[in-house]
Amino acid sequence: MIASFVITFREALEAALVIGIIAAYLAKIGRRDLNKHLYIGAGAAILASIGVSILFMTVYGGLEGRAEKLFEAGASLTAVAVLTYMIFWMAQNSQQIKGELQEKVHLSISRGQVFGITLLAFVAVFREGVETVLFLGTLAMRSPMETLTGFALGVSTVLILAVLMFRGVYRLDLRKFFKYTSALLIVFAAGLTAYGVHELNEAGIVPPVIDPLWDINPPVNPDGSYPVFHEKGAVGSILKSLIGYNGNPSLTEVLAYIAYWLIIGSYVLRIYRPKPTPAGVHE
Repeated sequence: MIASFVITFREALEAALVIGIIAAYLAKIGRRDLNKHLYIGAGAAILASIGVSILFMTVYGGLEGRAEKLFEAGASLTAVAVLTYMIFWMAQNSQQIKGELQEKVHLSISRGQVFGITLLAFVAVFREGVETVLFLGTLAMRSPMETLTGFALGVSTVLILAVLMFRGVYRLDLRKFFKYTSALLIVFAAGLTAYGVHELNEAGIVPPVIDPLWDINPPVNPDGSYPVFHEKGAVGSILKSLIGYNGNPSLTEVLAYIAYWLIIGSYVLRIYRPKPTPAGVHE
């Protein structure tokens, strides 16, 4: 639930920020009449995202055995790739997003191509929608109800925050927002990477080498329930969704998890690390 909440919160807030920036610019130049094109694009993107989610679950629901394992592995690793790209892109462009959006809107209006506003809103919201479907789809494979609950809480939180932002009550520092949420998303992505490799192990595509590398899953209780720290227990299941916890992982699963942390984590840390102030310059 925590993982799905954070992912939904970030993706939905990004979409809300795009719509808010465009709407604010239209108000600034006295063209509120074009808001309808903005909302048409956003609404169409939401409907299209729902269609993608239905297709995703329909395809997954019809699979079993090795095909199911391969689909889960493919979905997880694809989510990792998209998530990683998004983290990098936001880290490098968070300060320029507002200016770029306003420039695109200005060009559309000056050329008389107001459909460009609809298209801009559609692409921005649909991109976030597809990413959300992809990320939450991999989580829903393991814990559907928790994923749905986190999604609902994430959307509700963004709606409240969006109202406050658009009324000027709360101003969001985009760089700090993306910095802190990127740290959380790296945690989730590392877990998804390990999960994808785990499914490839079970499908016979990637050899486990040593399986398990260790086994710390507590034994099942006499009544058939799971202990709290078992990966299917109350605490263990949360850790599994949040950080990729596995009580009995293979060697390749652990190596994939560590490699993601070392490579991606160090790169993002370098991007967000405060730049040293040149000698003689006072802030």
